[in-house]
Amino acid sequence: MKALTEQDIRTSFVNCSKGEAKRLPLPRDLDELRWDDLDFLGWRDLSAPGRSYIVTEHDGRTAGITLRFPSQQRGFLHRSMCSLCLTTHPGSGVSLMTARKTGQPGREGNSVGLYMCTDLACSLYVRGKKAVPSGARFKESLTVEEQIARTSANLSAFVAKLFG
Repeated sequence: MKALTEQDIRTSFVNCSKGEAKRLPLPRDLDELRWDDLDFLGWRDLSAPGRSYIVTEHDGRTAGITLRFPSQQRGFLHRSMCSLCLTTHPGSGVSLMTARKTGQPGREGNSVGLYMCTDLACSLYVRGKKAVPSGARFKESLTVEEQIARTSANLSAFVAKLFG
């Protein structure tokens, strides 16, 4: 992913108002991120439990998306798989992330959802840069590059649903 500035991020949001985008908190470590290791920028809102954000490339432009997820905790023995990177997590490591659609459908309350890593670190799991605590990634015959491409394609399909 190419490096983004605060202004790039704030002006990229497609499913919230300009005022909301102006007020949302950005990652504290924005200047220290290793952009080459990211397929998308994702972070949780520490001041609002159940709210997260992702910024990605879509149709040649940067698209920021606000997400919501339930704050309830699952039991540690419960395991779920992320639909983006196919990483299995225990407990609440995977959450159903929902995003309001763009335009009139979003204003009418329509949304789409996807099961994603709650910490939004899919890019790091795929590359082996972050380990899953008590979880696992299945051993795959795909190369890391192919897994990265699949993760990006899964995210792109999700983002396309926001515009449809």
